[in-house]
Amino acid sequence: MNKTISLRLFSFLIMAYMLMAFVWWAFLLFKKNDEVFVAKSKQLYFEMKESGSISDWPAFEKKAAFLQLYQKHERQKWMILGEVSVFSVTLLIGLILIHRAYRKQMELALQQRNFLLSITHELKSPISSIKLVLETFIKRNLTSEQLQKLAGGALSETNRLNELVSDLLLSARLESAYKPVFENLDWDEFLKKVTSDFSSSHPEGDLVLTIEHKLPETQADPQGLEIIFINLFENALKYNFEIEKKIRVNAFTKNGQVCVEVADNGCGIAEPERKKVFQKFYRIGSEDTRKTKGTGLGLFIVREIVKAHKGSISVSGNQPQGTIFRLCFPV
Repeated sequence: MNKTISLRLFSFLIMAYMLMAFVWWAFLLFKKNDEVFVAKSKQLYFEMKESGSISDWPAFEKKAAFLQLYQKHERQKWMILGEVSVFSVTLLIGLILIHRAYRKQMELALQQRNFLLSITHELKSPISSIKLVLETFIKRNLTSEQLQKLAGGALSETNRLNELVSDLLLSARLESAYKPVFENLDWDEFLKKVTSDFSSSHPEGDLVLTIEHKLPETQADPQGLEIIFINLFENALKYNFEIEKKIRVNAFTKNGQVCVEVADNGCGIAEPERKKVFQKFYRIGSEDTRKTKGTGLGLFIVREIVKAHKGSISVSGNQPQGTIFRLCFPV
């Protein structure tokens, strides 16, 4: 990080020095051009006066020879000014490119740091829990009820670890070898099933599905779509700190597309962050102060599966608070 900052400052100093040196060089050129013009004008004036072709300076200024000399002087001034402008614009573009590259590098460094911290926590936490359960089994004589409770907790952590590894593998496949398996999909039945299954496994959420009209059947990958909606539903709960965690799913057709909106009443996503949340490993805020679990892969996976279906996804704010994800798939 410090090395990157030092390199950026060094680049700015070099460019600033080059700009000042070029400005000084341009000033000297302007000055030299004026001096040459004055010297040549005086020389030409005395030559013409000695030959008797002129009597004074005003008469000399009307002569074609002086006018040609003056025009040449003006052209050289504009040439110098043009070179200064081109060089200044080039330097300005260079500064802008350096600033953009630096900002991108800083964002990437923060993203990598956040990922390393989050993935370390996400891996370490379930492993530590499973290890503690196994040590308890070895060291203590437990009742059947205690064994069942601890085993249930260990199984839950194992499933969490399995989901994490599955997300990592899926995110790698999405960038290279992922191919959705398309089949005829009844959207009405699919949405009813996925929302019903999620409500059963997450009773803490108030999930309501609304289908405005009978949705047309399309070619789609049911497993991929299920991953999409489970990720969106889980995010809606994860980032919702309200007592009543509302998730509203609204499905409709528009402009020859099947559109599904997933709205929540959670903490929402700030406007500058909305384009970044679909980046791989990107998570809002810092891992040092984060309270929610995750690796920043969920929305990246969602976007890639949507793209594989030639669909689109957008995010906007909900009223009075929360987030709305809109997914549209071609019929």
